[in-house]
Parts: sequence; structure tokens; C-alpha cells
Amino acid sequence: MRWRILALLFFARIGLGFQFQTLASVGDGLVLAFDIDYASVGLLVGLFMAPGLFLALPAGYLGRLVADRQMVVLGLVTLGIGGWVSSLAMSSSGIGLGRLIAGAGFLFTTLYFTKMVADWFEGREIATAMSILVMSWPFGIAMGQLGHAWLELVFGWRAPFQVASAYCLLAAAAVFALYRPPKASSHARATTSGRLNRQEWHLVIHASLAWGAFNAAYVIYLTFGPKVLETGGVSAVAAAGIISIGSWLMIASGAVCGYIVDRFGRRDLVLATCMTGAVFALWILSFPGGGVAASLLFGLIGMAPAGVIMSLAGLALRPEVRAFGMGIFFTTYYAIMLATPPIAGAIYDATEQTDGPILLAMILFASVVPLALSFTFTKRRIKSVRQTEQTA
Repeated sequence: MRWRILALLFFARIGLGFQFQTLASVGDGLVLAFDIDYASVGLLVGLFMAPGLFLALPAGYLGRLVADRQMVVLGLVTLGIGGWVSSLAMSSSGIGLGRLIAGAGFLFTTLYFTKMVADWFEGREIATAMSILVMSWPFGIAMGQLGHAWLELVFGWRAPFQVASAYCLLAAAAVFALYRPPKASSHARATTSGRLNRQEWHLVIHASLAWGAFNAAYVIYLTFGPKVLETGGVSAVAAAGIISIGSWLMIASGAVCGYIVDRFGRRDLVLATCMTGAVFALWILSFPGGGVAASLLFGLIGMAPAGVIMSLAGLALRPEVRAFGMGIFFTTYYAIMLATPPIAGAIYDATEQTDGPILLAMILFASVVPLALSFTFTKRRIKSVRQTEQTA
């Protein structure tokens, strides 16, 4: 039963990536339609993450009052409404309003999808289940990279928003009709009164910075990777298809990477290897004919440790402070995701070259390694202190 529930949640969570990718896929069309620059496009991309700055902490507390299924259904419906508002916009401000509405839905669904999987897989294959759930995000993005480019070409820039909204509403109906909570699950709730100690603050901030940098670099790749290939003479639709290869491949490589780390350890070595692969993939992206090879490397190696990085948040916090700590984690993550796309767009506007945004993505990927090493160092120091106290 739990695997059928996971399949349902995976199907529904695809809508998050599918809706998010709309703006990146139709960015060129919006520049022409509303006479805006690419910094503005980046801002519209980032607005999707803005509600998380203000709602991450309150969202965790709402779980005390509202059932998980209702929260996810509400979030998916809000995602659909936001996309529909963007599709009807007559200005870039209208699109921004739709992105903010959709972003609020994204926040609620992100938090409660994770809780649902934790409830169903508590103590059993939870690492594998979480890795599979996380991969629904790139799956939805990959669908958007292929489908949205075609929809815009045939029907115009409004169509991708409408189709993504329809998917989110369908997913909401499916979760409402088919999801059931586990019969035997722990109903213990983490207390909200506990305080993070100094080491936990260090750990959760470093975990959130690593997660934010990793995802921000991925978004830059999705937004500007196709433009790199178009500069080399590849058509817009073909470029979107080539870039989407990485997102398709990471669906499988992410689960494999999580299993390897769970089975053999060596988390930092795996992260260093994968981030080196991500940087190298972005470097060869601009080489003539290098698009397919870059996307293969990016998907198989560069994006594989998504679940491994996400797991740092769970390792950072004691159960009694996890609710508040996850609020801090997501607040930092959303701040990075809101700020980075406009910066990348401004770099592109200033230089009229794709090299600048891609270099920024390379720096962000590389920063994951020292952040992870600092996390590990602090974690080991805490363990050493506790062992010393126990033997004293």
C-alpha cells in the first residue's frame, strides 16, 4: 500500500516542477510581449519562491489544525490558480501576481508531501522513498522543458501556464480522492518550544545554504542552458530537449546516489565528485556539439546528490526542535532562490553573453562542497564532545 501511496504523491508532486518551469520556458516570449529585460524575467522566476520567506514557519504550525491531505489539496489548487492568473495577465505585473499565488501553493505542498512520505515510510526504506519523492521535481521540470516549448511555439506563451494549471488541479483531485493516512503511524508531534543550540544553528544554516545554492544553480542551468545552445545554432525546441536530458536522468541517478551514500557512506567524497561533474558539465556546454554530452554528465553525476544534500537538514536537528529548524532551513533556501535568478538575469543583460550566468551557476555548485565539509566537521565535533562527556 505504501508504494501505491508514494506513486500517487510522486504523480501529484510533478505538478510543482511543471508549474515552476512555465516562466523559464516562455521567458523569450514575455520579453517580446511586454518589452521587459532578462533581469525582470529572472525576478518573475524568483517570485515563485518569495512566499516561502514569510510562510515557511507558519506553514509548519498549521499541521496542528488541518489534516495533511487538505493542506496538499489546498496547495495544489493554489498552484493551479496562480498559473491561471499568470496566463490571463496583460502585463508583467499580472504574471508576477500569479507567480506569488502559485509560490504560496508550492510552499505548502513541499512541506506536507514530505510529511506524508515520512508517515508512510517511518522506519522502513525512508531514504529510498524520500529520494524518489524529491525526483518528482526534476521530472515535472523535464516535462515542462519539452512540453512548454512546444505549447508556446504552437499556441503562444499563455498555453503553458494553462496546461500546468490543469495538471495541478487534476493532481489535487487525485490526492483528495485517493490519499489515505497510514493506519498505524506515529502521531507524536515535535514540540515548538525547544531552542536550537549554537551547533544546530551552524548545521541547519550550512545545510540550507548548500540546498539553496544547489537548487539556484540548477534553475540557472534550466533558464540559460538552452540559450547557450541557441547561441551555437541549435533551435529553441531542440535546445530545450537537449537541456531536459539532465532532468530526466537525475530521476534515476538521484535514487542511486542516495542508496550509495546510505549503503557505503563517504557523503563528502560523493558530493565533491558530483559537484565537480556539475561544474565540468556547465563548462563543456558551450563547446560546439557539446550539449548532449554536457546534459548526460549533468544528469548522471552533477544532479545526482539532490536527496543527499536535502538529508542534511534531518541530520542537523534534534526531534524536539525540528519543526522550528525546518522553518529556518526553508526560509534560507527561499531567500537564495528568490535572489539568484534576478542576479543571473542582470548579468545577462549587462553582458549580453550567457557565460556570466553559467559562471555564476558553476560557483554555486562548487560552494556546496565547503558547506558540506563544514557541516561534517561540526557534526563530528559535536559527537566527539558528547563521547567525552559520557566517559568523564
